[in-house]
Amino acid sequence: MSSTILIVDDEEDLRRLVDFNLKAAGYKTLLAETGAEALRVIERQKPDLVILDLMLPDISGTDICRRLKLQPETRNIPVLILSARGDEIDRVVGFEIGADDYVVKPFSTRELILRIKAILKRSGGSEEPNELRLGSLRIDRGRHRVWLHDAELNLTALEFKLLTTFVARRGRVQTRERLLDDVWGIDAGVTTRTVDTHVKRLREKLGSASRMLETVRGVGYRFAESSGDD
Repeated sequence: MSSTILIVDDEEDLRRLVDFNLKAAGYKTLLAETGAEALRVIERQKPDLVILDLMLPDISGTDICRRLKLQPETRNIPVLILSARGDEIDRVVGFEIGADDYVVKPFSTRELILRIKAILKRSGGSEEPNELRLGSLRIDRGRHRVWLHDAELNLTALEFKLLTTFVARRGRVQTRERLLDDVWGIDAGVTTRTVDTHVKRLREKLGSASRMLETVRGVGYRFAESSGDD
């Protein structure tokens, strides 16, 4: 079944361009001109991915992304920010609020489609079992949910992907560069500092289980093979 992608942008020519190329690539599309319209569309028909402009006439794309990532029913919908604002600080803020990728205008439609494919591929299957327990930590990969001592953790889509990547490779050191490639996908235009920021926030949310996420000085990070309290 084809994935459905919501395109949110107030520039009609750009919406038509992205719409045409996505349909040509085999995707189904939904269109929204404003933030309010986008939220209504998402409520009615949950898309598989949202392409989101930051500078909308009513609600900022930043606020929309933040809302989606805070609500349990929408937090796992991938968000690709498509914006004319290309400074590093704009990219960092975008990733910190939970965006899965960030593309700067003007852009290559071929690159955009490759990035979309990479995001959708990351949400695919895995050899890990759907539910995994590591001491007090329980991860449900199929439902994108995590619990610590039976209390559910509110992770963003990127934090969840980062955690499951660590868990799938537990016991093995992951360099920051490798994490950028595998978690953020095709060159996301971010630095290793972004990895450190997300690891720090993930640790804070993991609470007592954060001891399993170890720093390997000068190299990267490693997730322990056992929790130590099994």
